[in-house]
Amino acid sequence: GYSRVALVAEGPNGIVGAILFSDMHIETSSGMVSRTAKALSLAPLAVLPSEQQNGIGSELTRTGLDACRKQGHRIVLVLGDPKFYGRFGFSSKLAEKLQSPFPRDACQAIELVPDALREVEGTVRYPEPFGLA
Repeated sequence: GYSRVALVAEGPNGIVGAILFSDMHIETSSGMVSRTAKALSLAPLAVLPSEQQNGIGSELTRTGLDACRKQGHRIVLVLGDPKFYGRFGFSSKLAEKLQSPFPRDACQAIELVPDALREVEGTVRYPEPFGLA
């Protein structure tokens, strides 16, 4: 499978939120040498409308990023609101050397390891289930 970290938040009446981190990669090239940089995609992050604004999405994001870091992952990309994801260290500036099918300011990255994106420039490739091939 493609999933690396999947978490749910439970309330008294069942699941109220979920987050998923899936494998993806960045195709890079340097002269005649082509290589692949491994990364994760954060998608989706979902919280029931009745439970939004209660910190559930923030807690899922923090806990999920910690789990990704502990598993040894280096780079996570997300498509979303810069105000929300910026609080966790995501930045469109970190993703500016990456070609993505999404609008530039919404595509953001975070380095779980310092300088993980320093030498990475290329095209973001999502796995087949994302339907972007």
